Amino acid sequence: MSTENEGNEGNAVPSAPSVPSAPPVPAAAPEGAPQGAPPAPQTPPAAPADAPTAQVPGAAHQEGVGPSTAAQEQYPYAPPSPQQPPAGSAAWPPPPPAVPSYADGGSPPAWGAPVPSDEQPRKRRASGLVAAVAVAALVAGGVGGALGYWAADSSGSGSSGSTTVAASNSPKDFKREAGTVAGVAASALPSVVTIDAKSGDGEGGTGTGFVYDKEGHILTNNHVVASAADSGQLTATFSNGKKYDAEVIGRAQGYDVAVLKLKNAPDGLTPLALGDSDKVAVGDSTIAIGAPFGLSNTVTTGIISAKNRPVASGDGSSNKNSYMSALQTDASINPGNSGGPLLDAGGAVIGINSAIQSTSGGGVGQSQAGSIGLGFAIPVNQAKNVAEQLIKTGQPVYPVIGATVTMEEKTGGAAISDEGAGGTPAVTPDGPAAKAGLKAGDVITKFNDTAVESGPTLIGEIWTHKPGDKVTLTYKRDGRTETAELTLGERKGDS
Repeated sequence: MSTENEGNEGNAVPSAPSVPSAPPVPAAAPEGAPQGAPPAPQTPPAAPADAPTAQVPGAAHQEGVGPSTAAQEQYPYAPPSPQQPPAGSAAWPPPPPAVPSYADGGSPPAWGAPVPSDEQPRKRRASGLVAAVAVAALVAGGVGGALGYWAADSSGSGSSGSTTVAASNSPKDFKREAGTVAGVAASALPSVVTIDAKSGDGEGGTGTGFVYDKEGHILTNNHVVASAADSGQLTATFSNGKKYDAEVIGRAQGYDVAVLKLKNAPDGLTPLALGDSDKVAVGDSTIAIGAPFGLSNTVTTGIISAKNRPVASGDGSSNKNSYMSALQTDASINPGNSGGPLLDAGGAVIGINSAIQSTSGGGVGQSQAGSIGLGFAIPVNQAKNVAEQLIKTGQPVYPVIGATVTMEEKTGGAAISDEGAGGTPAVTPDGPAAKAGLKAGDVITKFNDTAVESGPTLIGEIWTHKPGDKVTLTYKRDGRTETAELTLGERKGDS
């Protein structure tokens, strides 16, 4: 494969930055005993001398934080009571349920035993609080029972009419407007298919696609069908359960786009309407349809959370990567959603769901990655251009600048390599970059008006254009900032 616009062999492609998990939220502290509660039992049950110390949840994560003085002030001291309940009586508290060991290997405190402390009054306050809360709960329960009896009795003993109220319409009678999520889903689902791809050795996976035209072309991701493209088997199942065999018409590994054709396609196929991804704004509503973890016809919602997000992803079966300047959405996207449509609020396709960011490292013993609210879709304007080319010729065409850039992140832009793959020149002789005066070592910092932070960013931006488009590059050389205008060249095929 040509390394045009790609890094040198062996350079790792940086993945999208991981998102730190939100810290655990500590449980709210009690806000004091209910007012008006009856007096608490006056003497707490005696704790054995060797009773273990209870561990307060969250305390281990807050070094140097002592007992809450606010909590001490809210619970008044309870004087001792005259006597303990006799052994064997139905005394409060009842025996505890089984409690697992703490994380440090210790045992939980004895049920009802106060937490040992340097100050004796604190133990008494804690015991008094338990009793006060228990009595208050019993009183509240008694009040609730009395009110319930009064409500039933006040309905009238002589009344024979039913008190059941029925809705005027059942859900099936409700009208789902075209602009609602239910309306969009009802309209789009018949045009979305679940793709089953099986390789020659019988292994396979599940993805999603959607009807592109009335001739039976299905648009999806390359990585959904890559394993079955040459000697495997592909089927597409519609939401009504009808299944059709399919074949690959063309696929573009670099764009992560593929086009299938249904064999014996049925009449009356309804293609999904294509929107304009260039006009999408951050905050616009999104609807994703797919088969996450094989669960076909799943609909999720969210918003566009970012645009022009540089993303590099692989097909899982090779060391080749795909690059996109993606639409980012928080609609739930999981394995199996790949290739499915990302719709706007009106039901038009604005992207093809293609990748997710996950906290899972994918190592041995780890579960398959799932959604954390960071999903990425190929903009539909780019996908449409690729699909038309694949349907027309069966092979992709890529716009290029005629230079090989590194995949390193800390270069302050996209640095042109010292040499290309196999020792070839990093800047193609007589190519667009060479004609514009660019040299090895130049660091490209802008592509038109878009800031370039790395090689994948530059490639993703280039691939949103077509061969022959005129663009402006801003670059740094020896500490100086320069600009160059060039006309994008082309490269045919993935190899």
